[in-house]
Amino acid sequence: MVDQIWELVRGRGPLVAVAIHDGHEVRDEVAELLSLGEEDRRREEDPFTAEWLGMAPTQVTVHRSRFEVDLNRPRARAVYRVPEDAWGLDLWKKPPDDQLVERSLAEYDAFYDAMRQLLEDVERECGRFVIFDLHSYNHRRPGPAAAPAEAHDNPQVNLGTGTLDRERWGPLVDGFMHDLSSYEYPGGRLDVRENVKFRGGHFSRWAHEIFPHSACVLAIEFKKFFMDEWTGVPDRDAITGIRKALEATVPGILDRLERV
Repeated sequence: MVDQIWELVRGRGPLVAVAIHDGHEVRDEVAELLSLGEEDRRREEDPFTAEWLGMAPTQVTVHRSRFEVDLNRPRARAVYRVPEDAWGLDLWKKPPDDQLVERSLAEYDAFYDAMRQLLEDVERECGRFVIFDLHSYNHRRPGPAAAPAEAHDNPQVNLGTGTLDRERWGPLVDGFMHDLSSYEYPGGRLDVRENVKFRGGHFSRWAHEIFPHSACVLAIEFKKFFMDEWTGVPDRDAITGIRKALEATVPGILDRLERV
């Protein structure tokens, strides 16, 4: 029996939101082998991203840590084995055996089977649909006292569109970026740019390959300006502001989706 490592809220309509890296849980057998502490793991996860799912009626929250199985990587690379797989971090007290890895990959397979069934249902109901694939990224990697990474290479919001058909979905993508960057975010409008840091991961690529004519995945990476990435302390006002900014893009997305 494979554990269900995600939580699904099934709503109606063509919008789906996914927080694929929000999770922090690991199986006991994985925890016993990991050499990483809680804080080091959480620093590379995407905490608080599940709090932004409310703009979509259908919501998927993954509870397992990417350090057990990374659902946003191809299956062959979904379990980190060496430091080069995970930002140079010393991952394991001793290498995980093949049986442990297969149990983690069984979770991976179950997730993708469930997502395929879910998205087939949404496709039957609505035809075309949009997925908000929500992530975050670090920008103070040298240490807590270091200056943040240069803003010109690190936008507050990076929209990854490297796996979608830009010709087909271009008006929707452009409209989303315009609406998000036009929102009166507390402290100033958000810096929203396309494919600067990330072009989208495996989940968005998979969805576009399986549903080439119906799925538009917006792989959205928020720089961790909404929290202290070293202590994990959130800025609640910033998190709420991001949620409201995302919600403000929904009317435009629904309108443009009708005209694709």
